[in-house]
This record gives sequence, C-alpha cells and structure tokens, in this order.
Amino acid sequence: MKLKDQVCIITGGGSGIGRDATIKMVQEGAKVVIIGRTESKLDAVKTEVEAAGGTVVSWTLDVSDYDAVQQMANDVLDNFGKIDILVNNAGHSSHNRRLLNTTPEEVRSVVDSNLIGTFFCTQAVVSAMLKAKSGTIINISSLAAVTPGPFSGFAYGAAKAGVINFTEFLNNDLRNTGIRASVIIPGEVATPILDNRPIPPDDDARTMMVDVAETSEAIMLIATLPPRSNIPELVIRPTMHRDMAGEVVELDD
Repeated sequence: MKLKDQVCIITGGGSGIGRDATIKMVQEGAKVVIIGRTESKLDAVKTEVEAAGGTVVSWTLDVSDYDAVQQMANDVLDNFGKIDILVNNAGHSSHNRRLLNTTPEEVRSVVDSNLIGTFFCTQAVVSAMLKAKSGTIINISSLAAVTPGPFSGFAYGAAKAGVINFTEFLNNDLRNTGIRASVIIPGEVATPILDNRPIPPDDDARTMMVDVAETSEAIMLIATLPPRSNIPELVIRPTMHRDMAGEVVELDD
C-alpha cells in the first residue's frame, strides 16, 4: 500500500473529487479525515468506506471558520500524532456569475470556500509538517483561473487564481523544509456541483468533461511521489473542446 499509515485531511470530502480521493487513499492504506459543511454527505462517504472495510473520520465545519479549522487540526494531531497530507479541495461557484448580477453574499461565499479556506487549512497543518520535516499539500484550482470569463464567474476565477499563486508562494516560503505544495488545475469536471449552474450542462456535455476519477488519480499521483520529488503544477484539460456559448446567462436574464 503506497500510503500505509499516512494521515490525510481532505476538505470537501463529502462528494465529487473529495469523495473519490478519500476512497482511493483509504484503499492505499491512508488514515483519512474528511471535512465538509454537510454532515449527511460526510456520513454517506463514511458508510461507503466502512462497507468496504476501511475507516474514515469526519469533521463538519466551514473551512473559512479559522477557529474550527484549528480545533480540527489539533484533534487530528491528538488522535493520530501527525498530518502527512492535506488536500484543499473544498469550494464552489456562485449561481450568478456576471459582474453586475453576482451578489455580495455570493462573492464572499465563493472567496471564503475556495481561497480563505485554503489559507486557513494550510496554516493549521504546516507547524506539524515543519516539525516532521515532511508534508504534502495539494490544492485544487481550475482552468477558470487561467481562462476567466462569464461562464465560470469572476469571483470563482479570481479565487482559483489565488490558489495557484498561493501554491507557488508555499513552495518558496517553505523551501528546503521537506514540505512540498502542488496545485491541480482541471478543466470542467463532471461533479454534482454542475447542477447548481444557471444553465446546467446536459448529459452529452458531461461526457466530454474531465471525470472525477481522473482528477482524484492526479491527487494520488502527487501524494504517492517519493518525498524527494514534487509536481508543483498539474493541468488536466478535456481532449475535446465543446461549445459552451448557450450556457452563459445574459445580464438581463
């Protein structure tokens, strides 16, 4: 088992990429802690993993709640004695995505979940990783960060661009400490979050997207690299490029 006895925290672990990465890491022997805001989703993942003979610990919290994140990290250290891997996967986009129709509440929620939560969770684990002189931080960004537009929304694209910048900062700030940071930049991924779009893509469109399993395999690739090696940035693009013009909501809609 490639991750035997490794302790891994995965945010956004209740569905999509986080769920699939959890299952794969447990299969490789990791002790996984999943974090999310919806307890029922976390419980469903725990039940699925336990039915297959594995064990997962869950924490229901908002990753932008600094005190709750710190308490979670302290609890993980008390129970397991270390934190080897952090996957900052939590995040969502807004329902409205154009400049003039996105509400202040949506902007704050998107930035909090995608960027502030990534900051806070990383801050919470780095001290333990520094003491261990080892650690892997895997941040999930998006192609929306490098190709911004009304399709993905200005708040989401800007927040995900911040995740890329933050990953590069980590590799500079933590140089030669034994801690490595990677950012995965996938194109559209066929997850349940697509149903929250103003105009959800149909089934045919989803077959052209990057699959959840492919993104979680990228997480596994990075997590299982020998400690001497790092992939600072990994981009996953769909092979086929689809026409998305009909899915952009106009300002007056």
